[in-house]
Amino acid sequence: EYIFEKIAKKPVTIGDWSAAVTGLLIAMVLPPHVPVWIPVIAGFFAIGVVKLLFGGLGHNVFNPALAGRAFAIAAWPALTTSGYLWPASAEGAIWAVRGFDAMSTATPLTLWKMGTIGGASMSKFYQSLFVGNVAGSLGETSALALLIGAVYLLCRGRISLRIPLSYILTVSVITGLYGQDPLFHVLSGGLILGAFFMATDYVTSPMNPKGQIIFGIGCGILTALIRMFGGYPEGVCYSILLMNAAVPLIDRLTRPKRFGEVTSRA
Repeated sequence: EYIFEKIAKKPVTIGDWSAAVTGLLIAMVLPPHVPVWIPVIAGFFAIGVVKLLFGGLGHNVFNPALAGRAFAIAAWPALTTSGYLWPASAEGAIWAVRGFDAMSTATPLTLWKMGTIGGASMSKFYQSLFVGNVAGSLGETSALALLIGAVYLLCRGRISLRIPLSYILTVSVITGLYGQDPLFHVLSGGLILGAFFMATDYVTSPMNPKGQIIFGIGCGILTALIRMFGGYPEGVCYSILLMNAAVPLIDRLTRPKRFGEVTSRA
């Protein structure tokens, strides 16, 4: 951000820490095995193109971190979507969950897409999803850690429950109606991270409560459809980006009407 603003001869805004947040989120949505230059380039794209090219913080249409991830996946699909690492077995730790040695190089959603998840071991698998003993990106593994962070943001008043709840409930309802396991879809992949930390971005989400609920429902519908019918096992990233593009329309349609306003003068 500093480099781009210096080149463009604009005021330096790195003091607002938004660039650091974007970098942290990019690290959370990329696989742990990717070469270090991929998140660097994704960060350059997120800050230089998605954020600053649109006028800087407060003017960007799309979530920079998700746009950076989408760019990285499109540019280097083989390096960003395969070969996930399995976490340490944590022998002796209270959260250690054993019995899933065969699931060493694929995320839970990928295994579900392949039809290799099911059976009596699902209760242990849910425990693994909740505490983070599964393969995946940093922000896709431990639902417990993400929920702790979400509670902190809620207590500080940084986010509201309108978007996350409408998002997660929509995914649960659609997957349940289609005969899938709603709990699996909520705990696996980037749904919790996206619902609480990405979709709630002030700049790229609707301004009023009604619009926020519509936004969350739209994200949920797209996520469920992509997961169930798309070729890519995860749909959170693209769902939020598509709904980001619809935010101006949602704001226009849900803008509160003013009664008694003078529209013209004689």
